[in-house]
Amino acid sequence: MSDATQQHPYHLVDPSPWPALGSLAAFLAAFGAVRWWHGGSPWIWALGIATVLATMALWWRDVVREAAHGSHTPVVRHGLRVGMALFIISEVMFFAAFFWAFFNAALGVNPQVEAWPPLGIEPLDTWDLPFLNTLILLSSGLTLNWAHHSLLEGDRRDVIRALALTVALGVVFLIFQAIEYGHATFGFREGVFPTVFYMATGFHGFHVLVGVCFLSVNLVRVMRGHFSPEHHVGFEASAWYWHFVDVVWIFLFVWVYWWGGA
Repeated sequence: MSDATQQHPYHLVDPSPWPALGSLAAFLAAFGAVRWWHGGSPWIWALGIATVLATMALWWRDVVREAAHGSHTPVVRHGLRVGMALFIISEVMFFAAFFWAFFNAALGVNPQVEAWPPLGIEPLDTWDLPFLNTLILLSSGLTLNWAHHSLLEGDRRDVIRALALTVALGVVFLIFQAIEYGHATFGFREGVFPTVFYMATGFHGFHVLVGVCFLSVNLVRVMRGHFSPEHHVGFEASAWYWHFVDVVWIFLFVWVYWWGGA
């Protein structure tokens, strides 16, 4: 429908292959994983994962093009913000399950857990790499705020600097987390403490990785001049997501590393 005849502020998307392809890719990934875990080849799983990633990249490419071509009216942008907020709420529930499992064991609700940390488990030093990573992630939140304020002021050079620094801090966080896991004295299957620890911190690390990718895409978009002080929903979404990751880490540091490892 052309702009001259459109009588509403909504964006009616063109027919797209990505929902169907994404569903097929998810099925291949799940089916391939089951076959792999039962002694089969991992190639079906790898094909499914590769197709999922390709679908995500191409689908988001189309969304970026829609934004660049002016299809994202104020009403559409409001819908995108609401969608991102609901997605983050769903992620909060995701991590709530991990904290439920943690407190169920740590507070003695589970009668099978007699002590916390369990006997034979040597927790990581809270004030070593975990504390350093806390400072790094909190610093990345400050640099992201710097980028946002610079964007609102129309200072693209500072947006690029601050956003690049945020991405770099996220990468350093992931490197230090990998080093931390290498120094851990317990394995994933060695009881409830290692299982909860690796699931909670590992999935948080995965979210940091997703956030780094999200911010990197926005860094490229800033360099290409896609954002303005009035129109930068993609940047806002990545900033919300990154601050959510920051908050989750604070809870992990306080309860899992500090209180739970004491």
